[in-house]
Amino acid sequence: MTFRIATVQAEARPGALLHNVSRAAHLIAAAAEADADVVVFPEAFLTGYADEVFAAPLPDLHDLQWQDPLRRIVDETGVIAIVNTALQSSGRRTLTDVVFTPGRPPFAAYAKQHLHAPEREIFDAGERGFSFEVQGVRVALSVCYDANFPEHAAAAAASGALVYVNSGAYFPGGERRRDLHYASRALDNGMYVVFSGLVGAPSDFIGGSAVFDPLGRRIAHVEGREGVAVAAIDLAVVAEARAEQRMWRDRRDDLGGHEKAGKLTSRV
Repeated sequence: MTFRIATVQAEARPGALLHNVSRAAHLIAAAAEADADVVVFPEAFLTGYADEVFAAPLPDLHDLQWQDPLRRIVDETGVIAIVNTALQSSGRRTLTDVVFTPGRPPFAAYAKQHLHAPEREIFDAGERGFSFEVQGVRVALSVCYDANFPEHAAAAAASGALVYVNSGAYFPGGERRRDLHYASRALDNGMYVVFSGLVGAPSDFIGGSAVFDPLGRRIAHVEGREGVAVAAIDLAVVAEARAEQRMWRDRRDDLGGHEKAGKLTSRV
């Protein structure tokens, strides 16, 4: 069985919620035109990723007005949209994946669990992982820095996820680290990894939106500065990769203690 997933690369206008919502609706329509079943957006796409925006009042899921264009477009197209935003709810401020699904209200699915030092002063960390199933494939969510931690993707795979989605915002100079992390998480766990990255303001974000297959190969990417790339998620490819690369089956839950030797002296 296959389904098609789209990754977005685009610039968010800091502090311009309604503009960014309108842009997201346009990109969801573009993903639908490319026959995608699911579309993934970059980190903080609805608010923009900027300190002054994060310090101001944030969108709240109880306010239905800003959600309307996104709810309408997913109902019209049938596409599931994973839209990341800075969010405030019940006294908490989080970097949250809000999932818009045809025919039902949007819900705050996953809050970023690993916060960078500056983010810790503003946001609350998420307390649990999250995944959902679409067309027989379990999809797990993560946000930017989460993917730097191998155990985060491993926990998703252990829960049955075959696709690991990440919404991010990488600063200039982070290209090699970005691509290495996502390819490694794919190969480590024999699953697809889908990354969606911001470009542009206010920190010259570098994008890099791409899809990696279960052997860590980049199979799709956004070629221009902004756009949408789509890849097919194929269960047979996952099965073949896990048969060839046995790390998922052969890993040990218990590695025993760690023995530390005394000081050794090399030849001088």
